[in-house]
Amino acid sequence: MPVTERSPAVTDPSTGREASVPTESPPVSVLLPTVTWTDACREVCEQLGPRDELLIVCDSPDDPVADSAAARLDGARLVVAGEPVGCSGKCNAIATGMEAATNDRIVWTDDDFHHPPDWLEQLTADYERQGPTTEAPVFVGRDPLAYLLEPSYATSTALAAAGHMAWGGAVVFDRADVDEGALLHDLRRTVNDDGTLGEHVDFTGAGRTRPVEIGGTIRETLERHTRFMQASLRHGRAAWGLLAVVSTLIGVAALLNPLVGFVATTLGYAAMYAALGIRRWTVLLAYPATVLGPVLIAYGLARRTFVWGGRRYRWRSMFDVEVITSRGRP
Repeated sequence: MPVTERSPAVTDPSTGREASVPTESPPVSVLLPTVTWTDACREVCEQLGPRDELLIVCDSPDDPVADSAAARLDGARLVVAGEPVGCSGKCNAIATGMEAATNDRIVWTDDDFHHPPDWLEQLTADYERQGPTTEAPVFVGRDPLAYLLEPSYATSTALAAAGHMAWGGAVVFDRADVDEGALLHDLRRTVNDDGTLGEHVDFTGAGRTRPVEIGGTIRETLERHTRFMQASLRHGRAAWGLLAVVSTLIGVAALLNPLVGFVATTLGYAAMYAALGIRRWTVLLAYPATVLGPVLIAYGLARRTFVWGGRRYRWRSMFDVEVITSRGRP
């Protein structure tokens, strides 16, 4: 739903004092890549103002969402991106959605988390107050390995909450904030959509987090972890290298001093959880997550390929991506 912004102050002729006149904020185009109609699609659609639009971006006219009557609710528009070439399906969908969007105020989101009734209104208000804004994901595991990785992933939550990285699940910006041609060019030759957006736009954290379920099977979690590790390397090699070294040193120290390591890592992550408003029992896994961290980092880098959204990718460098198998194919 639209929010109001305050226009520049004007003089009230009856009082001689300055007063501001409320004006309606610009209409928003929400881009939501998905191949199936989910609750998130409905939730966002219900929040649209009369001039807003929701672009449901799928890969193919054969995708289930294309046949869904729900995808034709007022304000929703289906966009078919086609098969990606030299980039991820997500990046291809986002780039196609950007080209199809009719408004200048843009919101990116995902189909795998709950969008409360005031979600779009809050993001729009955030932009009027502080410009490009990102929310932060809290990754909630659905299998043993995903549980173990929750403390490690809290670092990403903290970075997004502080505005140091963008989360493509909930960002708002304006076309005037970015060189759109350069952004779309980069999206169509890489894998990580939010990391690429962060290279082009400076974001401020909204101070809100959204729970996002991950995993389900250990294999799924390993594939996601590989993608996360390689994205971290591509989009911040120096910072990532420092983090990897520090993580390794802490992991080895914790392994050699189990009692001190357990207390220190648990209290450290407990403080991080508390600051982010995360209430998860997985903070108790901080010690094993820390000890196994260097192994999992090495695994993520050693893998030559990974699966995302049903496609297998080989990501050789930032702008060198091979789509090895298409979605739904062996």
